[in-house]
Amino acid sequence: MYDNLNNYKVFLTVANTGSISNAANALFISQPAVSKSVSNLEEGLGVSLFTRNSRGVTLTDEGKILYEHVNNAFNSISQGEDELKRINELGIGQLKIGVSTSLCKHILLDYLQGFINEYPHIKMNIYCHSTANTIKLLDEGKIDLGLICHTELPRDMEYIPLTSIHDVFVTSTSYLENLNLREKGEEKHVTSNPWLFAGNITSLLKEEVSARNTKKESMPTNEILEKSNLMLLEPGNVTRNHIDRYLLKQNIFPSQILEINNMDLLIDFAAIGMGVSSVVREFAEEQLKSGQIVELPLDTPIPERNVGFLFHNSKNKSAQLEKFLNYCNLNL
Repeated sequence: MYDNLNNYKVFLTVANTGSISNAANALFISQPAVSKSVSNLEEGLGVSLFTRNSRGVTLTDEGKILYEHVNNAFNSISQGEDELKRINELGIGQLKIGVSTSLCKHILLDYLQGFINEYPHIKMNIYCHSTANTIKLLDEGKIDLGLICHTELPRDMEYIPLTSIHDVFVTSTSYLENLNLREKGEEKHVTSNPWLFAGNITSLLKEEVSARNTKKESMPTNEILEKSNLMLLEPGNVTRNHIDRYLLKQNIFPSQILEINNMDLLIDFAAIGMGVSSVVREFAEEQLKSGQIVELPLDTPIPERNVGFLFHNSKNKSAQLEKFLNYCNLNL
């Protein structure tokens, strides 16, 4: 069939123009070449397609049947070409991105907003998954791009760092106060003191509060992490693995762990005094600035990580992927 494609084009032109000579002029080829193409097609199909007379040619019954199908086929091809031209001119297409909920909200969203404004005809499909599932989807060809925290990657994928993030432990001041009271066995009321009878009650109260605050501040972070309700992401998560390695290396063994599958909830739970949460500092900046949560000081900081885009290292990237990477200033 494909070898006869040019013959079908000649056949269609002859049928539309009604003569060999008119078809030759329309196709910018010689009349013998037109006649030869028609003859080859008739011979290959084993039927006569035209009735020839002095005024030109007309389709036979078999020719009319073939004409309907060939005409529809070439119209479909023409429509396909027009659609591709329109896609190319307007930048129409789709881009499938895999990303975790937290990375999407705190990093990807800013890029998406500007990109969509610049390329409104590109359809964006966002698949919220863990890093492991994002890599799996990319390997299966179900997405075009992944935004992940760096981890061990397949050889046929390329990773481009985008930004750095820092894991920290946060909690509320009220939780720290209650934890200190519980662990230090401090009383909420001022104990009896002979100076009370010397008319120095106000001064003593201030001294007691100051002493109590000093004791609370002096509680080591390692001890806080071991004795608090420590809230972490679920096991198997890249971030959780990173925190588990840190705790083990620092010889910190938490006595109580609450596992949650969403970092934004970790931030919110810490803010309402449920315990100490492991979060990414950059994702909790608003709550840290407002004082809803405080960051616990660490003698040894948790190693920073980087977040970046992951894609197959094939040279045949889609136009939509190329545009997005270029928009993110990741010219490849």
